[in-house]
Amino acid sequence: MIRARFFRKNGNLYSVELSGHAGFAESGEDIVCASVSSAVQLVANGITECAKQQAEIQVDNNWISVTIQAQPSETAVCFLDALHLHLSCLEQDFQGCIQVTVSEV
Repeated sequence: MIRARFFRKNGNLYSVELSGHAGFAESGEDIVCASVSSAVQLVANGITECAKQQAEIQVDNNWISVTIQAQPSETAVCFLDALHLHLSCLEQDFQGCIQVTVSEV
């Protein structure tokens, strides 16, 4: 299962951490993993390149974290909000493959 943990501060999402595998299909054929990977890459690039917001992006085996540095811009927050919406839809469509949570810090 992919676990997507979003973090909110002062009412705005500012960070997301993902880990695991969807387990929907074999490696290389898993559309859930591909959907999540593509969406996270789009959001990370959107935050840093389009919104011009500094972000710490860490990648390890089966784990990625994107954290906006300093005060997040409205555009950067929109990217994270869109990712949250996208992953929540995948969670509904592919139950048991992905779990999305939000924590207030």
